[in-house]
Amino acid sequence: MPLDRSEYLSNIFKDGIFKDKVVFCTGGNGSICSAQVRALVHLGANACIVGRNVEKTEGMAKDIATARLGSKVIGIGAVDVRSMESLEKAVATCVKELGRMDFAIAGAAGNFLAPMSQLSANAFKAVIDIDLVGSYNCAKACLPHLVKAAKECPTAKTATPSGRIIFVSATLHYQGTALQTHAVAAKAGVDALSSQVCIEYGPLGITSNVISPGPIGGTEGMDRLAKKVQPGENPWKAIPSGRIGAVKDIADATVYLFSDAANYTNGEVLVVDGGAWRTAHGPGSRDFPYPDFIVEGATVDGVGGMKKSKGGSKL
Repeated sequence: MPLDRSEYLSNIFKDGIFKDKVVFCTGGNGSICSAQVRALVHLGANACIVGRNVEKTEGMAKDIATARLGSKVIGIGAVDVRSMESLEKAVATCVKELGRMDFAIAGAAGNFLAPMSQLSANAFKAVIDIDLVGSYNCAKACLPHLVKAAKECPTAKTATPSGRIIFVSATLHYQGTALQTHAVAAKAGVDALSSQVCIEYGPLGITSNVISPGPIGGTEGMDRLAKKVQPGENPWKAIPSGRIGAVKDIADATVYLFSDAANYTNGEVLVVDGGAWRTAHGPGSRDFPYPDFIVEGATVDGVGGMKKSKGGSKL
């Protein structure tokens, strides 16, 4: 069922600015990444989204395609971003079926809340592998195609540039965030990775930038990182902008970075969080107050995505 444009894209962007462009997105069946891709498709792009769940990924592709009549959106499931071979096959399918690749979004991620004392080495490694190694694998598989597209549509000579990649990161590591050791380490690496892509591929026509979302309402991520808001409660009043973010906020930032307006924006981190990180209003800060939660040795509960064991939440 088509969504109203106001749910995923501002009205300031001109229809057709991404006509015939192709975007490849890991984690494309997720709440944030699907909105990013939907906005691009609405504005003329075709897309390939990949994810681990076959049914969910294929279903989301069909849903995104409703953003524009005549669009082509491919959903490829059973793709593990930790596997270079898996990603290379997906990229090859994207280019074969859609003809090219102009943009890439490295958006696959995993997260949960856990104090370091309860965070196993395997759980830590899992997040590093998905967020950081997965982002590297995405870039590695996509960059040859992005470089080719950049040569065909050089930024200086066209109003519809190609050869751009966005990494979806976070603000957790700016000040450090309790219960997020795994994600802090992974996202710091993602930011550094994007800078390296800028340095080494910028001379080849590539722009590499980061979008760092803050708390975004109605997403799977917030279900895992915060308890449900009760009626009449306003837990986001400490955010300078006075509200929780929306997926449209991230989609708008994506359109900007892929558009002609961002021709000279490279190697940057675009924080889209309403100023939340400046007040240390990160995941868990409302429900698991620092430092009491750590000192007491409590166990995270009341949020989504937790597997229960006899000893409590399994991480």
